[in-house]
Amino acid sequence: MQRRQFLGLGMSAAAAGLVAGCTSRAVTRSKTGAGPSASVNEAKDWNASRRFVGTRFGNIAYADRGSGPVVLFLHGFPLNSYQWRGAIARLSPYRRCIAPDWLGLGYTQVAAGVDITPATQVQMLAALLDTFSIRDVDIVANDSGGAVAQLFLTHHPDRVRTLLLTNCDVENNCPPPAVVPVIELAKKGRFADEWLAPWVADKNLARSDKGLGGMTFTYPERLADETIDMYLGPLVESPQRKALTNAYAIGLAPNPLAGTESLLKQSQVPVRIVWGTGDTIFSQDDAAYLDRTLPRSQGVRRIDGAKLFFPEEFPDVIAEEARKLWGV
Repeated sequence: MQRRQFLGLGMSAAAAGLVAGCTSRAVTRSKTGAGPSASVNEAKDWNASRRFVGTRFGNIAYADRGSGPVVLFLHGFPLNSYQWRGAIARLSPYRRCIAPDWLGLGYTQVAAGVDITPATQVQMLAALLDTFSIRDVDIVANDSGGAVAQLFLTHHPDRVRTLLLTNCDVENNCPPPAVVPVIELAKKGRFADEWLAPWVADKNLARSDKGLGGMTFTYPERLADETIDMYLGPLVESPQRKALTNAYAIGLAPNPLAGTESLLKQSQVPVRIVWGTGDTIFSQDDAAYLDRTLPRSQGVRRIDGAKLFFPEEFPDVIAEEARKLWGV
């Protein structure tokens, strides 16, 4: 399976249209990481401030900024908590912002024998919050992090105050067709070597339409070398890490959200949905599904032309919508 097929398979899922009551707003370029030196400094500062906490699942890497009520940021695949640096900078004056790296991704050190699935990620999050004596949280999530957020909501409804979902899995589209080739390669032990390692070695390839940038970023030309290394470097640094990366992908099937719809329909948690219309992985219909399934949805804001990982590129949008949802 060629990398270009990852993009092609997802194109059919990107349907046009608007959910009733939603707003359509054009995106503008983010100033986050505007130049090479800014990107270098951002990466250095993030690495220097990274924390670890021991759990039965391993040593969980996380970012922790601000004070007050806690908001939990859940990143996408194959990214890590660095995805949320811009949003955290804007929201830490209003909330204590905690952003963990998933088991199998980023800089988290996974304990031996841990099964890497979305269900296990939910258990890890609960253990993380318990370690910090945190009772409940606001959640902001993207991509596979959005799937985990929905699972967390169904398993711990009393621990979620609000939920802000961006482009992500839903029960009737999980995993989406575009991700199936990734899962199949991972089952053969080849995903990390055949996709991620070449992108680390050739940053221009990573930014191309055959790479992470062209597939999932609105402005791939702005994806700094340091950012690519931050995300993908740890995933291919050793055979053991490659195996964990493959395990994360394998854990995305079979459908981890199967059976969640009836539980989501019972939720009384306020929800806001922000969806990029340029995404070729998740359908525009997925946003509509979430809006009609979650009883206290406050509607969908569609971001014209934005691709899957737009929350990193447009942190002002995330901060604006989060503050409205929280009423601050």
